[in-house]
Amino acid sequence: MVTDYYEKSGLTPYLEALDFNLVGYGCTTCIGNSGPLIPEVSKAINDHDLTVASVLSGNRNFEGRINPDVKMNYLASPPLVVAYALAGRMDVDLLNDALGYDQAGQPVYLRDIWPTQAEVDEVVNSSISSEMFIARYSDVFAGDEAWRSLPTPVGEVFEWDPLSTYVRKPTYFENMPAEPTPVTDYSGARVLLKLGDSVTTDHISPAGSIKADSPAGSYLTEHGVARNDFNSYGSRRGNHEVMIRGTFANIRLRNQLAAGTEGGFTRDFTVEGAPVATVYDAAQAYAAQGTPLVVLAGKEYGSGSSRDWAAKGTALLGVKVVIAESYERIHRSNLIGMGVLPLQFPEGHNADTMGLSGDETFTVEGVTELNHGHTPRTVKVTAVGAGAPIVFDAVLRIDTPGEADYYRNGGIMQYVLRSLLKK
Repeated sequence: MVTDYYEKSGLTPYLEALDFNLVGYGCTTCIGNSGPLIPEVSKAINDHDLTVASVLSGNRNFEGRINPDVKMNYLASPPLVVAYALAGRMDVDLLNDALGYDQAGQPVYLRDIWPTQAEVDEVVNSSISSEMFIARYSDVFAGDEAWRSLPTPVGEVFEWDPLSTYVRKPTYFENMPAEPTPVTDYSGARVLLKLGDSVTTDHISPAGSIKADSPAGSYLTEHGVARNDFNSYGSRRGNHEVMIRGTFANIRLRNQLAAGTEGGFTRDFTVEGAPVATVYDAAQAYAAQGTPLVVLAGKEYGSGSSRDWAAKGTALLGVKVVIAESYERIHRSNLIGMGVLPLQFPEGHNADTMGLSGDETFTVEGVTELNHGHTPRTVKVTAVGAGAPIVFDAVLRIDTPGEADYYRNGGIMQYVLRSLLKK
């Protein structure tokens, strides 16, 4: 439909003359699939650690999502994207600066080319009709020849393909008993990440491109996937092996536990000297020792898109507890839905005011009250490091009886499955 009405309106040749070519539909740009920058520009940005900007007419602009080389992304209407492209720079006053010059050398301003509402209405009314939608959507489910030629399995139960790099059987229900086991307190827990304010779900579970030298990229390479076929985290969300390796792997994430790094790195306290390692590798090392993990965070933890993988990946890495200054509403609920305990620092405090460096070993007591049908207001947290133990009462952010049921079952999926089995 987009192609149809752009062509009928006569816009296509003019957009193409400005190098605005049709490369995809829907979430192409928002999910980071617009493609790489030209190699020379990418190299200059990375060699000199430049902060560069983009303008896009999508609905997402998180760091590293639109393009891994572009830190700053500004959302604007499609005509403004064209205007900035004509100007060729960001430090322009669109209301007063010229966008360029005509063939006579005279300045051309935004006001000279901006259409009136009447002009816009005229083009829309002459270019879009109900007949166009009927023609396009009458056989929308038939698909093209490539779609129709795909082999279609039969049967009532999905047949998992062990060789698929896109869809793998998830591990959520492995060894799940018919009745939930009692929830426990946590001891000997280690900090996987110590984060600041406004950590988004994109920082936790990026949706954009997969770097070749990342754990997820290495996994795909080992499974015979060529670099050009990596696609994105958003497209690989049916493969938990890719998504676990991508959790906390956003190239703009700053983990205070691994100072001086940017991206999915932390310190591995299972090794003497606690060297810097990828978040995934460290989590695997902790899992081998049976060590539960903690994430420390600041204000509005989990803001942004409320994608479920931000909670799924957190749980599958072995994180049992998140302690934040405050939460985005949906992400807090999603954490509970994956069996992760959301705690909140006492009012007016955060990890720094409490004197937490992230090197400590954590104990969380009082969680077992949930086994008795009681949801305590606070639980006791003890952090033992080089100095005196740090003890405080953290607010338990299980806010409803339903959330308590989900947590007691190890997550909402286990709760639903057990309910179905009982029926």
